[in-house]
Amino acid sequence: MTDRKAQLAANLAQVEERITSACTAAGRKREEVTLIVVTKTYPASDVRMLHELGVRHVAENRDQDAAPKATACADLSLTWHFVGQLQTNKVRSVTSYADVVQSVDRIKLVTALSAAAVRAERELGCLIQVALDAESGERGERGGVAPDGIEELAAAVDAAEGLRLDGLMTVAPLAGPFAGRQRAAFDRLMEFATRLRAGHPAATMVSAGMSADLEDAVAAGATHVRVGTAVLGVRPGLG
Repeated sequence: MTDRKAQLAANLAQVEERITSACTAAGRKREEVTLIVVTKTYPASDVRMLHELGVRHVAENRDQDAAPKATACADLSLTWHFVGQLQTNKVRSVTSYADVVQSVDRIKLVTALSAAAVRAERELGCLIQVALDAESGERGERGGVAPDGIEELAAAVDAAEGLRLDGLMTVAPLAGPFAGRQRAAFDRLMEFATRLRAGHPAATMVSAGMSADLEDAVAAGATHVRVGTAVLGVRPGLG
């Protein structure tokens, strides 16, 4: 085993222990939570090693990094999640490799994703990104739709050809009433997820929590956690 693979294996084991402990504390089964490793800025060689170590879900936030990486790993059984803010001019490329887009936040994007999915003859899973720091009708700095826009967007995804409404996603806000209160933020997201499922029973996915706050997300009921730094390490500055 190479030094890098050994490092990844050790980091994965620590993250696995954290998720397992959080599930136990919350009275949940470990299999209720899926680990998505966020591989942004890291090379395809790391993705291959992660696959060898049992990882099956990976995430990227920039198409220019993700597209060549996905191509280089096309032979692997991986589910690719796109988690970054997505411009419509990147939709066609993202649709060619992503299985799930977690950052759906506006009708215009739904329309573009639908057209690209139909063209590519693919079904694309969609999560509505919720901006918990957004005032009514506004979007937060990290992207996302204001809570009062969830249902309209959900209905649009549900009706769009080539798209599948999978659930909700959020990033813990840096400002507003939930700043520094990750558990409260994730609890709020779960309230919206419960409401969404009332009208869309198949939309069961709740993506929340990252390296620093995955325990809060698991405690709140998240089905997926997005972990980057805790698995891959802090990438040194370039230059």
